[in-house]
Amino acid sequence: MDSFDPAKIAVRSGHFIGGEYVDEGARRIDVARPSDGVVYASVPLADAEMIDRAVDNAWTAFRTSGWARMAPRERARILRRLADLVAADVETLAPLEALGSTRPVRDAAAWDVPYTAEGIRFYAEFADKLGGEVMATDHDHLGMTIAEPYGVIAAIAPWNFPLVMASWKIAPALAAGNAVVLKPSEMTPFSVLRLAELAIAAGVPKGIFNVVQGDGRTTGDALVRHPKIGKVTFTGSTRTGAAIMAACAETGTKPVTLELGGKSPQLVFADASRLDDVARRIAGAIAGNAGQVCNAGSRLLVERSVADDLAARIQRVFAELKPGATWAPGTTLPPIISEPQAARIEAIVERTVAAGASLRYGGARADGGTRGAFYTPTILTNVTPRSEAVREEVFGPVLTLQTFDSEEEALELAQHPDYGLAAGVHTADLGRALRLVRGIEAGTVWVNHYGRTSDFMIPTGGYKRSGIGKDLGRQAYEANLRFKSVLIDMRP
Repeated sequence: MDSFDPAKIAVRSGHFIGGEYVDEGARRIDVARPSDGVVYASVPLADAEMIDRAVDNAWTAFRTSGWARMAPRERARILRRLADLVAADVETLAPLEALGSTRPVRDAAAWDVPYTAEGIRFYAEFADKLGGEVMATDHDHLGMTIAEPYGVIAAIAPWNFPLVMASWKIAPALAAGNAVVLKPSEMTPFSVLRLAELAIAAGVPKGIFNVVQGDGRTTGDALVRHPKIGKVTFTGSTRTGAAIMAACAETGTKPVTLELGGKSPQLVFADASRLDDVARRIAGAIAGNAGQVCNAGSRLLVERSVADDLAARIQRVFAELKPGATWAPGTTLPPIISEPQAARIEAIVERTVAAGASLRYGGARADGGTRGAFYTPTILTNVTPRSEAVREEVFGPVLTLQTFDSEEEALELAQHPDYGLAAGVHTADLGRALRLVRGIEAGTVWVNHYGRTSDFMIPTGGYKRSGIGKDLGRQAYEANLRFKSVLIDMRP
């Protein structure tokens, strides 16, 4: 699928509670298409009363539907059915995802929807394979741990990959036997509603997967503070993550999983083989989704002798990109999510240049053929660790370039005072790669590669202000369980 007519895509508005749409709320939020700025729908804003309704419904379903007490293998079968329904629904889900987000429909159809389905399958298989364990105790006692679901999980998903990020949260939570109340971004509220419909069709009991619409200040805050929420999982900005962590501490010390901001470095040494491949890898890591990716490789650190050559190759890749609407054929550079975000990107670049940086490539708005906000992939040189574009998360296609002369200098430049989400190392020297893997403060380090694969087994999560806890992998499943210790005295 390479294109579609946005005027022909119908959306369902409202919250999804107890298996039904609830289009209630005194306040509404307009929803605009990033590709052209057109307001095409609105959603009700869930206030504290609506959050009570959604969480109470989920809690009742958790206690009475049998979902948590269901034979794990049966729960897995239902989730596999959901995965099959998602995969088969690509003709509906991909345009719906592309319409209101920054995901080109070709990418949504080829990657986002299949990836979402496969992620649900992956976590379905954990349902009957991980649990408690018998502990080593003395002969007269039996010690064990019992794995139990928390109850109701509050999940808050971002706008940059609406379906994929939602699946990271709901799949392990449901597989572990929890109910979920999901708040999508108010900018991308519709594709997850279709996901909730498919969950009911697959056999997930009504109320086990509820969706509430709204903003962070009102809806998100009420959700994470609700006394019946057992755990919170969030992907988004560092500032919002800190506010959520504080709210959870104030209202019951709920555990949290937070995947937050990043300023991920990519280190390229002169011995890296196939420099054209490296250039495409680096360009994709910052221009993919127009740089609107938490682990975007935004800080390029290059050994001085190959810096100019590599930068020229990256520029050639950037020049090939075609800005356009997410529904237009051939789009490879999607829009920025909103005009305010595009203006923020533009201002950071301008201030960084005014402070002494050089603009090697880009640094301007792009013409996508619509009224949407598009930004040309940009390379900034002559920057320092104090430069704003190096220090702050831009969340756009802006690459800063710094050079180094030694491995020690490269490692020093790679460290960021605040962020530690991911990093890339490009070298033919295995010993050097392993030294840097150990030395870089980041939750994920890729070597001669950049970006997640579709095996789901490798967890992701950050160091420092980039987050706490892990998404993906076994760790994400176990994070949706609490473990009860049992000791039985067997003496007569």
